[in-house]
Amino acid sequence: MTSETETIVLALGGNAILQPGQKGTAAEQRQNIAETAEAIVELIKMGHRVIVTHGNGPQVGNILLQNEAGADQVPAMPLDVCGAESQGQLGYMVGQALRNELRANGLPTSVAAVVTQTVVAAGDPAFASPTKPVGPFYPVDRGTTLGAERGWVMKEVRPGQVRRLVPSPDPVRIVERDEIRTLIAGGTIVIASGGGGIPVVEHPDGTLRGVEAVIDKDLAGQRLAADVGASVFIILTDIDRVTLAYGTPEQVPLERMTLSEARDYLEQGHFPPGSMGPKVLAVIRFLEAGGKRAVIAAMKDAARALAGNAGTTVTT
Repeated sequence: MTSETETIVLALGGNAILQPGQKGTAAEQRQNIAETAEAIVELIKMGHRVIVTHGNGPQVGNILLQNEAGADQVPAMPLDVCGAESQGQLGYMVGQALRNELRANGLPTSVAAVVTQTVVAAGDPAFASPTKPVGPFYPVDRGTTLGAERGWVMKEVRPGQVRRLVPSPDPVRIVERDEIRTLIAGGTIVIASGGGGIPVVEHPDGTLRGVEAVIDKDLAGQRLAADVGASVFIILTDIDRVTLAYGTPEQVPLERMTLSEARDYLEQGHFPPGSMGPKVLAVIRFLEAGGKRAVIAAMKDAARALAGNAGTTVTT
């Protein structure tokens, strides 16, 4: 275990907030987050500065369903506003759980959730090829009509059912990075960039405008880590270690990887785009941007993984 105080960006997987098979009630999410807070506070007890980021897929999905159900009574909000709503919801829950856990451990309880915007390029190729399904499932006829009325790209994702596809552009910059740096320097634990941040484009005059898109949370977590000068980037997920040939008799769990090995394994197709691929890509980008080390590990192993005794550590 290192005695050096480090700034750590901790990217929480979806199971930190909602477990498979759960309905997503407030009580379920509070319980999961309380357990997650225990793991986070273990890192804080070691003396580190911690910034927490998290996913928001199920929460935004529920907000979109509520939009649709209440559309004849209240105006539906666009996707960027729904993302902001979910950041507030989860920032409140995670922040409260962290305060309670810090208090229980006799530690300072300075915690702040920052509603975070992430700049994306207006010319990002993703805007021409939406790939990320969001919102309700519709019968084909209804979905086709909605697509034509609202200018949505629709895709059949189940027999007889379609869903809206939105772009997933690359994160360029965290708008609130200076504010987050100030909070961290003052000893505050920060929750930021939830769900990848609210995607915005920046005009030549510096003004910002929200766009309807979804940013990968791990890639945005890396952007956050680089923008605030973190030395360590930890992605907590539902697996113990990164594994080559996962799910086959030849699978090999990896305790350590170099940056070069990570690049090679990703290029060889060991990490699928829909699961481990974005996580490994985020780690690669973090180290290329000057980060000290990155770790991919299970939530329960957060403190041990930081010490190099669990998970997969990646260094230059």
